[in-house]
Amino acid sequence: MTPLRTALLQGPGGVPGSTADSLAALDRAARRAAAQGARLLVASEMYLTGYAIGERIAELAEPADGPGARAVSRIAAEHGIAVAYGYPERDGDAVYNSAGLVGPDGARLADYRKTHLYGGFEASAFRPGDTPVVQAGIDGVRVGMLVCYDVEFPENVRAHALAGTELLLVPTALMRPYEIVARTLLPARAFENQLYIAYANRCGTEGEGEGAITFTGLSCLAAPDGTVRARAGAGEDLITADVDPGRLRASRADNPYLRDRRPELYGSLV
Repeated sequence: MTPLRTALLQGPGGVPGSTADSLAALDRAARRAAAQGARLLVASEMYLTGYAIGERIAELAEPADGPGARAVSRIAAEHGIAVAYGYPERDGDAVYNSAGLVGPDGARLADYRKTHLYGGFEASAFRPGDTPVVQAGIDGVRVGMLVCYDVEFPENVRAHALAGTELLLVPTALMRPYEIVARTLLPARAFENQLYIAYANRCGTEGEGEGAITFTGLSCLAAPDGTVRARAGAGEDLITADVDPGRLRASRADNPYLRDRRPELYGSLV
């Protein structure tokens, strides 16, 4: 099977002036990524609006099939590349920290709502999702989705591994001083669960005063052998690497973690 070339867009901090600005940047990134042979582009958590936007979350939230989603679908179809991105989703009176995935033909493939909310800001702004595993297929690769803090819970990633996820997409907004998550935890998660993880972060600083947040950058594609196939620095970047189903099969054959589990011993964990 042909490897799935995957691009990760590490965008700047600074609250976007409008969703239109974010979409314009996404269009440019999709064009560059497609020119490099990528079939999938992953953007960050809350990509369409910015993360540190306070009370504007409720104002800027839109349905999963809203105008932002339709614009992303047009971008994907124009450049022939699947796109995953974060956005605030409105569903009735509820607002979720969500991620959407559209295929290279622009068709909507999946929507995921963040299940583990980080800190008082997120807890006050969002309702947590309750569907832990969402999957779709891209060029024969089984793709799953989490958002940021979700990946820091081993149960979430293990659930994906047991459900057959081969590539886990994680739009994120990891802030300083938690670089250990990007540098150490992500490769460990990929190794212990025998899957690829695409971790697309924000960079720079958003917000003002006490509400300012500085993001770590360090977006990466971690492989099932525990190596990092591509890594961004602290600034704006577009990185690409291949997700190779053949290497994944070989790694799963050599690594016995999933085969050697004894679930009957773990009941006390839940």
